[in-house]
Amino acid sequence: MAWLLILVPLLAAVLAFAVSSPTLRAWILPAVGVLHLGILLVALAGWRALPATAWFGLDALGGWVLLVISVLFCICAFYAPAYLALRPERDHRVLSTCLLGFLGLASLLAQARHPGIAWVAMETTTLVSAPLIYFNHNRRSLEATWKYLVIGSVGIALALLGTLFIAYAAHMGGLDEPLQYTRLMENASRLSRPWLRAGFVLTLVGYGTKMGLAPLHTWKPDAYGETPGIVGALLAGGVTSCAFLALLRIYAVVGAAGEGAFARELLVAFGMLSMAWALVFMIRQTDIKRLLAYSSVEHMGILVFGIGIGGLAAKFALFHLAANALVKSVLFLSAGNIHRSYASKQLPFVTGALRRTPVSGWLFLLAFLAITGMPPFAPFLSEFNIAAGALGTGHLLGGSAFLILLGGIFLAMSETVVKVVFGTPSAQRVRTPYKDAPATTAPLIVALGLALILGVWMPRPLQAMLEHAATTVDRAPAPAETLPSARLGVQP
Repeated sequence: MAWLLILVPLLAAVLAFAVSSPTLRAWILPAVGVLHLGILLVALAGWRALPATAWFGLDALGGWVLLVISVLFCICAFYAPAYLALRPERDHRVLSTCLLGFLGLASLLAQARHPGIAWVAMETTTLVSAPLIYFNHNRRSLEATWKYLVIGSVGIALALLGTLFIAYAAHMGGLDEPLQYTRLMENASRLSRPWLRAGFVLTLVGYGTKMGLAPLHTWKPDAYGETPGIVGALLAGGVTSCAFLALLRIYAVVGAAGEGAFARELLVAFGMLSMAWALVFMIRQTDIKRLLAYSSVEHMGILVFGIGIGGLAAKFALFHLAANALVKSVLFLSAGNIHRSYASKQLPFVTGALRRTPVSGWLFLLAFLAITGMPPFAPFLSEFNIAAGALGTGHLLGGSAFLILLGGIFLAMSETVVKVVFGTPSAQRVRTPYKDAPATTAPLIVALGLALILGVWMPRPLQAMLEHAATTVDRAPAPAETLPSARLGVQP
């Protein structure tokens, strides 16, 4: 069954490339999205610990990340037919093919049990994502695509070198191929510590580049700023999630070898730097899509900061992966709707969105409040517990800096968001024919609703899977009752 998660999207990608009807091709996306999510839910119903010799398979960590990506893909896929119908001048054969290809390769990465296979899957997601950035076929999108490819290629090369270092650390410890993750963790005490440390540093820099951690994020503002909202949402919640998973696999091996303290210090440092860097460039930001790009840099920092703190914070960092993906999809897709109405994404031309596109304007405003940690949305729960985990384990300086940066980012983002949604539309800007429609707003409402539900309640099977995923990453996960389960409410 798990192999279908890889094969169905890849076969559908071939079909989408072969189909001549643009309408039929567009509807392949939501059909495959629903089918993939259904297969995944069936597969996750029977997930279990995998044997050390397994080359492929879904464990709790891979299942959690793939579930986030699959739900995100479904949201974007149901938005896609209406969006593509608004762009009849643009052939979307390559776009549809690459979107489906990404889903299949993300499924491969989630199930890969060998660092070499995981690296190959991560590299191929880069290749299939690049044409998505070039969808608008203009000078700026071409520049953004090349920057994404060049910087991403440097990062993935460093990740490969780090993977080879870890393999050499295993060789120095008397381990030979195959070096599956489970086997590496079971024999972690035998790995050569200097080579293991060097390997982790290189994979952190390499996969951190794909995540967009500062100062490795320089491809993000251009790539996110020049892509359609549907592509921006998948980059921010999909590609980054794949890179985060690849990094977590290596981090788990390093932790099992007794080098967790070394790795955690690096993760906390990168997390703090990313949040601070994002704050600086959010101040007086006039491009709404570049604003969202720096917000993505911030939230990648939150993820690695939480993992670096460990315990309660690590578990809620995994929870934040889902919270961020859901809310980011609303932000990027609603920003795309607003951009389409104004034919601009720059202040001062984009003002008074609540008047021109009231549904998208309200969704953009609510998603901004959600992503900056306002209750009762899911990001509030994750950010609150990451801060609580930091302060509760004696990381007073880090926890305090985390809260201060969150407050500063809220103020910096609010300056731009308030101008976008309120006020009077500029008389200097000609209004386009675009108006909000159920097909371009309903998927956003569903995504925001899911973010709201996760903020107050989580099904017990998902809670159990998250607990096990946290155990894979961190050896001291927080008690289960800190997550919202059958009862409503937030418990610190």
